[in-house]
Parts: sequence; structure tokens; C-alpha cells
Amino acid sequence: MSQQGPILVVSTARRPSLAAGLDVARLFPVIEAEWADAARAAEQVQPAAVLVAASATDEAHLAELAARIAARQPYLPLIAVDPAVTIPDNAIPYFQGQVLQTRSGVDRLVARLRAALRVRSLHATVMRRLVPATPMALSDIDPARDATVLLIGRGGAYPTLSVALGERTGVVGALSIEAAAKHLNARDIDGIVLSEGFSPRVIDAFLTVLTEDARFRNLPVVVTAGDLAPAYDLPNLEMLSGDAAQVVATALPLVRQHAFEAQLRRTLKAIDADGLIDPRTGLLTPEAFERDFASAVYQTQQRGGGLSVARFAFDPEHPRAQFDGARIISRLMRRMDFGAAQGDGSVVVVFAETDLKTAHTIARRLSSVMRHTNHGKRDTRTEPTVSVATLLPNDSAKSLRSRLQEDAQRAAS
Repeated sequence: MSQQGPILVVSTARRPSLAAGLDVARLFPVIEAEWADAARAAEQVQPAAVLVAASATDEAHLAELAARIAARQPYLPLIAVDPAVTIPDNAIPYFQGQVLQTRSGVDRLVARLRAALRVRSLHATVMRRLVPATPMALSDIDPARDATVLLIGRGGAYPTLSVALGERTGVVGALSIEAAAKHLNARDIDGIVLSEGFSPRVIDAFLTVLTEDARFRNLPVVVTAGDLAPAYDLPNLEMLSGDAAQVVATALPLVRQHAFEAQLRRTLKAIDADGLIDPRTGLLTPEAFERDFASAVYQTQQRGGGLSVARFAFDPEHPRAQFDGARIISRLMRRMDFGAAQGDGSVVVVFAETDLKTAHTIARRLSSVMRHTNHGKRDTRTEPTVSVATLLPNDSAKSLRSRLQEDAQRAAS
């Protein structure tokens, strides 16, 4: 990947180990600044990324620099190395321990940096292609609304972590590695917290699988148990032992960055589809859905065949559940099917060439995947009410939707 600009290193040392590590990795140019000059340097040198020795500053200085960086477009990565204070939302933590002077330590830091630079490149691409120009920023991503973390574990720490994470973001729980693998394949995950209850051998095997699968290699992974060296090709891997608050503080900035990247990818997909796809859900926009639905009903009536419609109704008091369900449907539905999130808090999906019995089976499978997600608050789960209707010989698009709505009202009562 080509260098996008200079790397700004902020530290109190005259020749910080951060800069020396980047020299070893042949990342040029590297510009050094002290904390007193950090904000001015960030404005003048227009860096592609900023690395700060966070152990050598106070919370106020770090917050001031982070606020200036957050306003920059495209996304400007800020990596806080060994933070000893609470870090801002847009700062990516990196705990070097005693390994930065070793080759493996340098490789870990450079891998984290390059992963963040890929997000910056993606953001620049979206900004260039988005017409009309629409502001997009990392600060637009709210983990409680937009991100989902996979929590894997057993034992006493699991409930505590579940509560701590669930207060800040969506959580999918897994008590086994096998269940975790199913969640990874079935839904969009923005980070993994691997807690206690597994042997080092099992943890090693799981991390190795993530390393070998390109779909998961850039996922943020925080491991809180197991005595393993961080020798995995996972740029956003952190291994730490601490309380639930520390785990959440470490994971959340990485999770937010991944959710931002996912949003950018959906936006590019929407641009390629001429604006017919909702970039937040990955499904059609309501207008495009209504047009395609009317066309599908007409063509089915003319040519014969089957067509069914399912409506997944979510709790209107928890809109996050609707969008999470929509993303699951977008990921799992067949290529021949299409759907859209509705203004009433539901998601409607059209199953092409499908009879009523098969549509019920598909809807139950989708619903079962949605059922195991917490959404931002304790004990708030996705439990959609599902109604299904099939196209009759004398149906129109309007009458089919009306019958689906009547079935939904009966199911709700």
C-alpha cells in the first residue's frame, strides 16, 4: 500500500522509540513533534496518521489534539501508544509492552497503522465519489447504534463483560467457539472480545483461524484470558488482563473504526447501485423497494410462479434492533430476494419464486439469527414478530401488502 503522507510522531523524547520503529519498517517520512507543538504540527504537515506516546501526557493534552484531528477529512488515524489516561473516542489504543524494539513489536505497530490507513483510503474514495458531497466522519458512528461485538467466554467474567459491553454497543454472546463461528458467518461483527473459560490451545486455534480467513483478519480482537504471545497476523489484536471497564475502553475505539469502515463499504455499494441501496442497512431504499416490489408482482402474475413476502416487526422503542435485523437479512438472504427497512420499525423482504411453506421456513431461520443480540442496554433483545403472505391469483402489490399488514396485526395481538 502506497504512503499517503507523512507520519506524525508526538512524544516528549528527542528520538522516541516510535519513530525508530517506523524507520525500521521503512515508513517515510516520519516527522517528530513534542506535545507543546503537536496541534500546530498536525495542521502544518498534513499527516496521514498521528502516533502519540500517550503514557507521557495528561488527559487534557490528548483530548485537545484528538479534537483537532477528529475534524479532519478524510479520516485521520490517531494511535495512542500505551495510554495511561482515558483516551478520546477517536484514538486507537496500542499497548506495546516491552516489545517495540523487537522486530515483532515493530510489525504489530506497523500492521495496526496500515489497517487504519486503509480506512483512511476508503474514506477518501467515498468522499471523491459521493455526489452531492455529503459529510461523513468517524464521529457519526455510535457503537450503541451501529456496531456489534461478539463476546465469547464462560465463567464469572462473562456476565460482567456482557453488561459493560451491552451498555455501550450491541452484543452477541457465545459460550463456545463453535457458536462463535456460527455468529461470525451469519452476521456483521465489528469486534471480538474473547474472555476466560478456554485453554490456551483453544484460544490459539481460534486466533489462527481468524488469521487465515481474510474476512476476519482486520477484526478488532481483545483477548482477556490465556498466556499467549501476540504472534498472530491480526493487526487489531490486543491481549490484556484487566477489569471490564478497561476491556471496553480498549475495544470500543477499534470497534468504532471497524463499524465506520463497514459503513464506508456499504456507501460505496450504494454509489455503485446509483443510490438504490440504503448504506446503513445494505438493503434497498424504501422507494427502490416499492418500485421493484410492484414490478415483481406484475411479472409473477404475467409469467406464473410463486412470490411471498415476509414482514419482521421490531420493538419501535428500540430502533437499533431494526437496523441490526436489516443487516442480518442483507447478509443472509438469497441473491434473488430483496427487502427494505420501513418507517414503522419493520423490515419487509420479498422472496422470489417461493411458496408460502418455504417462505415460512426462510423467515424462521432469519428470525432465529436475530434473536440472540443485545442492543445497547441490558436485557434488550431482538425478538421480531414475523408475518408471511404469498401472492394469490388476483393479487396486486397493494392487496398483498394489505394482507401482510393484517397478518402482522393479528400476530401482534
